Amino acid sequence: MNLYASHLHRTRIWDLPTRLFHWALVICVIGLVISGNVGGSAMLWHFRLGQAVLTLLLWRILWGLVGGHWSRFAHFKLHPRDALDELRGRTDEGLYTGHGPLGSLAVLAFLLILLAQVGTGLLSDDEIAFTGPLTHLVSASTVSQVTGYHTQIGKLLLLALVLMHLLAIIWHTFKGRPLVGAMVHGDKPLEQPMPATRDDARSRLIALILLGLCLALSSWLFSLAPRLV
Repeated sequence: MNLYASHLHRTRIWDLPTRLFHWALVICVIGLVISGNVGGSAMLWHFRLGQAVLTLLLWRILWGLVGGHWSRFAHFKLHPRDALDELRGRTDEGLYTGHGPLGSLAVLAFLLILLAQVGTGLLSDDEIAFTGPLTHLVSASTVSQVTGYHTQIGKLLLLALVLMHLLAIIWHTFKGRPLVGAMVHGDKPLEQPMPATRDDARSRLIALILLGLCLALSSWLFSLAPRLV
């Protein structure tokens, strides 16, 4: 039975703050990859987008604790057995209300890899146009090693994860479970009634306050950087 055609119980799964986070992160990651490859004066945008990503990641961590029902980490399915069952096709992925096992692991992987990229970016130096705001706290050899990870290993890991994510979207769409639409309008048709995520003015105000706090923290951190040449 095609869950997306049944419309038995159309339920709000992804709240507006989570959806805006998702698409903002997509735009920022694309911009980071482009500006990092271009280099030179484009590093100014790389710097700004790096701060934006850090703000978003900090916000998503907080929102994973206090946000909408299905956006909370407590409702992620992270048991390896569940992921193996999904890979082997032993479960119906359409029955998962929020993130399925593989989706939960993908979100966690994205957060960790992006945090590693931003963290190493804070300690990186391209010796041309950009010096990370925290490079003065570590030795030159550490800066060199961290820069190598940021520009090579970390970049490849991120691109590989993005590619896997795109393939997963295509696969789910082919199987009649389009993921993109749910992340646009926030709703998902379910066979059984499930609790809807809270997505009202109060929750959105809380999300905005948290975003402001995260922006203040990332702005202070990035203000420690030497002026770009």
